[in-house]
Amino acid sequence: MLSALQQVSSNVTTEDPAQREVFADIIKSFRAFFIFHQVTVMAKNILCLAGSIRQDSLNRKLALTSVDLIQEMGGQATWIDLADFPMPLYNGDLEKNKGLPAEAARLQQLLLAHDGLMLASPEYNGFFTPLLKNTIDWLSRPNPDLPDQPRVFNHLVAGLTATSAGKLGGLRGLIPLRTLLSGIGTTVIATQLAIPDAMEKFDSDRLIDQASRDQLSNVISAVLACHVNE
Repeated sequence: MLSALQQVSSNVTTEDPAQREVFADIIKSFRAFFIFHQVTVMAKNILCLAGSIRQDSLNRKLALTSVDLIQEMGGQATWIDLADFPMPLYNGDLEKNKGLPAEAARLQQLLLAHDGLMLASPEYNGFFTPLLKNTIDWLSRPNPDLPDQPRVFNHLVAGLTATSAGKLGGLRGLIPLRTLLSGIGTTVIATQLAIPDAMEKFDSDRLIDQASRDQLSNVISAVLACHVNE
């Protein structure tokens, strides 16, 4: 768009110096906007994780591919494995007697240090994984050591992805995941990705199907471009 405006500017035929000056100022304003927007996008810091801790999980490979693509697009990406954040099954009595698990508090800190999420979750019986649900349940709980705790989710932009060997690619699990995240204040972008026939599209550790990688890049671009007004 900026280049188009510059082309129009070069074709302006008015001899009025005042009009030319006004038009030049407009172009400068647009240039400043685009430069600022680019800096804002490049500063995005995205947390990437999978809803599975199985080492050969297809969704783990999908999330790791997101890390690669975010970095290629100029963003900052942090990969975490939920296996490194073990938490008990959420129980109100457990929370009352022992408080928030240390790993939940540590992950809350990580969420506050990022402004976006890229999630890749398998579909279990039409839902996303119990591991991811339990993690989110704990993370949504109050933490007296974090005065900014209400922001743990509502400052985040999330992109949803899934993959499976089936024909729907884990699509059904993204519907309740979107509902949950939206319900706790996360901005979930409309663009999402479910990759079917996954056994043909991944190698030993990454997504290799180019069409799917392009679609994943589209989801990431939408996350990077989204701004949340807190």
